[in-house]
Amino acid sequence: MAPSDYLVTDDLTIILGLVAAGLFLLHSLYKPQSLVHPILLGRQSDVARVRNPAESAVYRNYGTGMLGRFPLRPTKDQQLLLDLAKPDSDAPRTLWSTKITNPELRERVSAFGSGIIRLAGLAPQESNVLLLLNDGIEFLISDLALASYSIPTFTLTSLSLLSPVLDSHPPSVIITHANFLSSLLEVIYDANESAHHIVIVVGKLTNANVHKMDKLRVLQWEDVEREGASTEQMTLPQPDPQEVFTVSFFSTPSGELQGTQLTHENLTAGVAATRALLPLSTAMSSLDTIISAFSLSTPYGRAVAYTAIYEGTSFATLESSKIIGDERSAPSTGLKDINSVSSLPIPSPTILTKNASYVMYMIAWRHKLAALLDGFLTKQSLWDRVIFDGARVKVMGKGAGTVRAIIVSAESLEAQALTPSRIALSVPIVNAHIHPLIAGPVFASHPLDLQTFSPNITASSASAADAYAFTYLAPVGPPSVNIEAKLVGVDDEAVESGADPIGALHVRGPSVGKTLEEVGTRSEEERVWLDTSERAKVATNGTFKVVSAFKI
Repeated sequence: MAPSDYLVTDDLTIILGLVAAGLFLLHSLYKPQSLVHPILLGRQSDVARVRNPAESAVYRNYGTGMLGRFPLRPTKDQQLLLDLAKPDSDAPRTLWSTKITNPELRERVSAFGSGIIRLAGLAPQESNVLLLLNDGIEFLISDLALASYSIPTFTLTSLSLLSPVLDSHPPSVIITHANFLSSLLEVIYDANESAHHIVIVVGKLTNANVHKMDKLRVLQWEDVEREGASTEQMTLPQPDPQEVFTVSFFSTPSGELQGTQLTHENLTAGVAATRALLPLSTAMSSLDTIISAFSLSTPYGRAVAYTAIYEGTSFATLESSKIIGDERSAPSTGLKDINSVSSLPIPSPTILTKNASYVMYMIAWRHKLAALLDGFLTKQSLWDRVIFDGARVKVMGKGAGTVRAIIVSAESLEAQALTPSRIALSVPIVNAHIHPLIAGPVFASHPLDLQTFSPNITASSASAADAYAFTYLAPVGPPSVNIEAKLVGVDDEAVESGADPIGALHVRGPSVGKTLEEVGTRSEEERVWLDTSERAKVATNGTFKVVSAFKI
């Protein structure tokens, strides 16, 4: 039989062949490509070549490298806290409900600083002020003013710490809200400290509060600012970047009172690390609106807020960040908390820093899942326009179309929640780890690291508790750009045989604050390792999993 006899076919076979070839080409051409090269995700930390016995090697962010210097500030011009409000940036932006430019902000800071020194008689480096305020423009102005005049501030992460702090570290001045004045007066009178305090009140005083102030000197916040604006501005020597400007009090897991001393350099380093959470291709800009769930009374919350100040973005915090709540209403949670910023006159949010439990919506769609497994993420696909966009609008309101990144912190996040969250939101999700002694993130995952790994519960080097905890946790990525980390108490034999190191987490870097017990300053070469009181595991690609002991 001739070869041509085998090639005889009909029209239907030809058509089916062309259709099959066309489908193959369409699948090949339209298959989404990974947004990040796998090589970059395979080595996210730079690892030291040697290690000490019972310790892991030292890990640094791969972008910094072992020989690189840690970024201490966004640029060389930001030496102090007030420098983050760049004077040459005069574009207006909205902070909570106040539209303001940087020159106007700096003018109000100078006025309040001069006014509080004159009216309250504060002495730089000797007096201190307790900022018992919810987040707002008054907190920001007070913080910047006092830091600029070398007057340390105290902040509390919880009202339960008020009495212990007043007993052990009595402040010279307390700044608080008018609606909390009655409760504050009761605490002060119970401690017989009324003669030693000056209280500055934000908001209008009621008659009930006025009758209780016979033994206490009370000033209005607006009067203090007005006094400073109407007189000549005071000129004092500039603070040293190594000078402690604030102490943030928090409760340890055992219930003990602990404080974090932060210098200007700690905070500017925290801002540098926070800016690095997003890649340069999608960096923060003045067109963004940042919404934070973390109070300015915490080191990380301050780092996020001052990052917004430096970038010139609009900024606000959620209802759940309030230290002083409204007794008449239940605390805001979930979607109600996210939508609480809709009452503020700010642009629609584009970057959301949130507590882990609030952003996870279990929605899945097989086509988006397939793209996600290929390393591709978008909110502009056909499936988004037809199905997901409407659902997002109903859930997130006006932020559904503007949010372009979510930074999750504060709680251990389960790995199984990440994939459905990425499908539902279709924006980069950064899983960051924070600590009450550190300004800025300690670890942060790559925004486009969409890898998923099967659970491994057969790690022979780990105890049963470690194996269970690290099986279901999501990685928090490599160390931040100005943090180096190591694990102490690792199993040397297991590590030498190729197992992932597991041990107690120790970190150091310019964004790491000091405890109250630590006195004096330290240079870059003298930075000591901080025992975070947390357990961690590091994978071969340089990403960490951390079991957090703190609730921030």
